[in-house]
Amino acid sequence: MATILIVDDDPALRDGLAETLTDLGHDALTATSGREAIGMVSQATDAILLDLRMPGIDGIETLRRIRADGDAPPVIVLTAYASPENTIEAMRLGAFDHLVKPIGRDALRELIERLPPRSKPQQSADGAEDSGLIGTSEAMRRVQKTIGLAADSEATVLIRGETGTGKELVARALHVHSRRSTSPFIAVNCAAIPQDLLESELFGHVKGSFTGATSDRSGAFRDAGAGTLFLDEIGDMPLAMQAKILRALQERIITPVGGKPVKVAARVVAATHRDLARQVASGAFREDLYYRLNVIPIELPPLRERAEDILPLVNHFLAQASDGRSRPQLSEAAGDKLVHAPWPGNVRELRNAIERACVLTRGGLIGAEDIDITTAPVTEDIDSAADLPTAVARLEERMIRRALADCGGNRTEAARRLNINRQLLYTKMQRYGLAEEASGNLTRAVGKDDA
Repeated sequence: MATILIVDDDPALRDGLAETLTDLGHDALTATSGREAIGMVSQATDAILLDLRMPGIDGIETLRRIRADGDAPPVIVLTAYASPENTIEAMRLGAFDHLVKPIGRDALRELIERLPPRSKPQQSADGAEDSGLIGTSEAMRRVQKTIGLAADSEATVLIRGETGTGKELVARALHVHSRRSTSPFIAVNCAAIPQDLLESELFGHVKGSFTGATSDRSGAFRDAGAGTLFLDEIGDMPLAMQAKILRALQERIITPVGGKPVKVAARVVAATHRDLARQVASGAFREDLYYRLNVIPIELPPLRERAEDILPLVNHFLAQASDGRSRPQLSEAAGDKLVHAPWPGNVRELRNAIERACVLTRGGLIGAEDIDITTAPVTEDIDSAADLPTAVARLEERMIRRALADCGGNRTEAARRLNINRQLLYTKMQRYGLAEEASGNLTRAVGKDDA
């Protein structure tokens, strides 16, 4: 049996939770405000269910004050208004979990069963900026929670995700929500710098150390100071450079080109769209560096796997693109088209599509015809794809288009030729926006025949 303190200014929710806990065999205490709750916390309290939005002292400030006690009980933050910012901040302040209301009986039982022993608090930092990580899908909430838990850690973080998923946004969120937020955030794209210049870019050089070195250069490691160094596309780093990065991570020492070893203090966050485990197996990436980087892994899901986040992202991009003007509205058909598109370029491609629609749409309503989703034509070579998922998506769409064309739009025959069932074919047609195209072609054909 556990003693649970419920903190919520809504009497119906408060009493409902208390009744459910009592039915489950636990003792329930209640508080109507954060201030009241702070005075009720004691050694007998096994956990706290804390509402986020309350008058006076809100949930985040209440959490901060409760966790200031070195022996505070686990705190579960409950909110009907989850956002990336409050999820990250709650987790980094030491919340045991951050859940969206309403919470059902079974979920409450499971939550209590996994309550940990009392743990030490995490230190806080104010002034966290908007992380830009839009999304309330379960996959994105896992990412947000991990950011909150890892923000103040000294451990290296490896962010994995397809091109355009927002890996740098995650790295910046780790920095902004950490104790290092007042120090620099330095980003280096390892794939964009020639191999012969990468060492100087990262470690710096001394004047005269090579042709063209007309002055000293500090390099990214030292430029980051006590802040965060983000090494993007580290999977494209040459093997010789990987060995030097490994030494820098292990010993916190770098050697500028032509100079002497110096100590560095920056935290390293790395990212890649490549499968580093496979690169290790093939010898293209050092195994020891892989394990040194992969202390805290964060996997960013592709946009096609979190369709429920598409419209919130669209609203965010519409607000940005309006630039102080009257914000355009999205028609239902346009929203449906956006939700069912494949988005091989992920969030970046979606943002570009919305910016393009805002510029080219004259009226205040964006229709489906205003959404230009650039897809690979049937004759395009998939070798131009940036990564494997993009290539697979392009090839799949190309084969479906060709099968439908060869069968005159007969889906049953197209499914047979593709060796898949008809329902799977229709699902994939919706994903690539082909169902709408097929319907439009049929309508035009019927109209022509009627004429």
